[in-house]
Amino acid sequence: MTHRFECHVYYEDTDLAGIVYYANYMKFIERARTEWVRTRGVDQVALKENEGIVFAVRRVEADYLHPAKFDDDLVVETKVDSMTGARITLQQDVLRDGELLFTSHVTLVAIGPNGSPARLPQELRRALH
Repeated sequence: MTHRFECHVYYEDTDLAGIVYYANYMKFIERARTEWVRTRGVDQVALKENEGIVFAVRRVEADYLHPAKFDDDLVVETKVDSMTGARITLQQDVLRDGELLFTSHVTLVAIGPNGSPARLPQELRRALH
């Protein structure tokens, strides 16, 4: 199942040429991941308070294919590639009018209160998968 998150390119997202600054794609996909988790009914604040679990990005592999520009309307598509006991790998793509501009594979790990990897509760795994 693919989650779609719409975003708009503002002046602050661009460089002097009016092209989206490369690091801002990380912001776009981060916002999309937050909304993906929220739409699955997961309250990340409650997860931290009740289970002591937070998500951390362990790895990002990204390809910049075509530039997004000032005033573009973009869609970030997020889908699960794989999930293990403590790790989730996602594919996140940024598109403009159906054209693929940016593609990434993001590995998230669940971190417990002591900073070590933690197992994802079964209920959480079901909600995200």
